[in-house]
Amino acid sequence: MASIGDFDPLNASIPATKVEITVSCRNLLDMDTFSKSDPICVLYTQGISNKEWREFGRTEVIENTLNPEFVRKFILDYFFEERQNLRFDLRMKKPLVGLPGKKCGNIIVKAEEMGNCRESVMMQFCGNKLDKKDFFGKSDPFLVFYRSNEDGTFTTCHKTEVVKNTLNPVWQAFKIPVRALCNGDYDSHDFIGEFTTSYRELSRGQSQFNVYEVVNPKKKGKKKKYLNSGTVSNPTQPTSLHYMSPYQMNAYAMAMKAVGEIIQDYDSDKMFPALGFGAKLPPDGRVSHEFALNGNPQNPYCAGIDGVMEAYYQSLKSVCLYGPTNFSPVINHVARYAASVKDGSQYFILLIITDGVISDMAQTKESIVNASCLPMSIIIVGVGPAEFDAMIELDGDEVRISSKGRYAERDIVQFVPFRDYTDRTGNHILSMARLAKDVLAEIPDQFLSYMRIRGIKPSPAPPPYTPPGHPLQTQI
Repeated sequence: MASIGDFDPLNASIPATKVEITVSCRNLLDMDTFSKSDPICVLYTQGISNKEWREFGRTEVIENTLNPEFVRKFILDYFFEERQNLRFDLRMKKPLVGLPGKKCGNIIVKAEEMGNCRESVMMQFCGNKLDKKDFFGKSDPFLVFYRSNEDGTFTTCHKTEVVKNTLNPVWQAFKIPVRALCNGDYDSHDFIGEFTTSYRELSRGQSQFNVYEVVNPKKKGKKKKYLNSGTVSNPTQPTSLHYMSPYQMNAYAMAMKAVGEIIQDYDSDKMFPALGFGAKLPPDGRVSHEFALNGNPQNPYCAGIDGVMEAYYQSLKSVCLYGPTNFSPVINHVARYAASVKDGSQYFILLIITDGVISDMAQTKESIVNASCLPMSIIIVGVGPAEFDAMIELDGDEVRISSKGRYAERDIVQFVPFRDYTDRTGNHILSMARLAKDVLAEIPDQFLSYMRIRGIKPSPAPPPYTPPGHPLQTQI
C-alpha cells in the first residue's frame, strides 16, 4: 500500500496536479510450473466516505518474467495536503488470483508530476542486420523505449510489437510523449543491444540519415573487433529539415542559397570553404564536427554558392548525420585562419546554418570570446520551428557574451531566424531585401570596431584606372 495524499474527485477547489505512476517489480515468486510467472498489476483507490477499495486500472500482462517493467502508466489527480490511499495488487494472468500472502518479491513505484505539454509525436523505426538469436530461425526483435529521469534512472514508456523471424524488422508507427528522452534497446530473452537518443535529436530533420548503432556492452567488452549488433534507423520523412524532395529545396538549402547569395558579393574570388559538423564519415564511421562538405579536407573550397549547394547535397548522400551538435570546432577552425591575418587586409565571416540544437554551449561561448579579438564575424541562421533561445544568447545583443569571467572584446555574432522571412508553408521567401538587410545589419559596425580597436586605418585609394596607350596625366 502507498499513501500520497487524499483522493476526492468531487472537491475541485483543492489545488491539484496530475501525477504519472510507473510500476516495476523485482524477484517475484515463480507461480508457473514449466515457465516463469505472467504478472499484471492492478491499482485500487480508496473512497473518502465508505473507505471501499475501487479498481482504478490495470497494467498490461508481461509474460514469462519475474522482473516486469510495466509500460502502461496510471495517471492520477494528486490533491495537495490531502491523503490518498493506493493499493497495488500483483496477480497472475491465468488464473487471475492474488499471490499468496507472504513475501513474494519487491514492487517499485515511481510517481512523477506531469508537465503541461500534451503533445505527442508519431515515430517509426526499422532495424538492419541485427544479431541472429534463434537456433532454427533468425530473431524476433522488439524495441523498448525508456524515458530519462532527473535522478539518472530510466522509466519504460513504450514497447513496440514483436516482428517475427527477421534481422531487418520494420516496426509500425507509434505515438510517444514529446517530453520523453528515449533510450531504446532490444529487451527480449536474448538481449541484442541498445542505443541512446532524444526526441530533439530525432526531430532535427535528419531521419533519413539518423542511423543508430545497436551495441551490446558485454560483447563489446569481450571482443576486440566487435563493432555493433546491427543498426536502427528512422525512415525517410518529408518533415525532415534535410529531406531532399524532387520538387523543392529543403529548409537548409533555402537558407544556404538565400543568405549565401547575399554575402557572396563581399568575397573577391567567390571560393568558399564549406564545412559540416555532427556526422559520421565514411569509410570507418568516425564522428566529426568540422568536415569538408566536398569530401576534400585538404581543399574544402567550393566555387560560389552553387558549388556549396552541390557539395551539401553530395555530403547528405555519403555521411551519416550524428550527434552531438558542437559549434566550437568550426568557430575555432575559422579563428585559426583569422589569427594569421591581423593587419586588416582580410576580414572573415562565418555563416552557420542550424536548427538550434547545440551540445557544447560552454565551449562555444569560450570560442566566441576568444574570436572577438580577431578579424571575424559570425552569422547564425536558424531554420525550423525551434525557439532558438541558445542562439539568441550567443547573439549577445542584450547581454555581452562571457566565458570563465572574460567578456567578449566586441559583439561578433548576428542571429537571424529564417522563418521570419518565409511564408506559412516555409517554401517561399517573402522579402529578399529585408532578409539581406537583417543578415548584414551588424557586419559593418563589427568590421569597423575591429579596425578602430587595432588602430588600423583605411589603405590609400588606388590610382585611377588608365586605359593602355593613355599615359597618366599629372598637373605640376
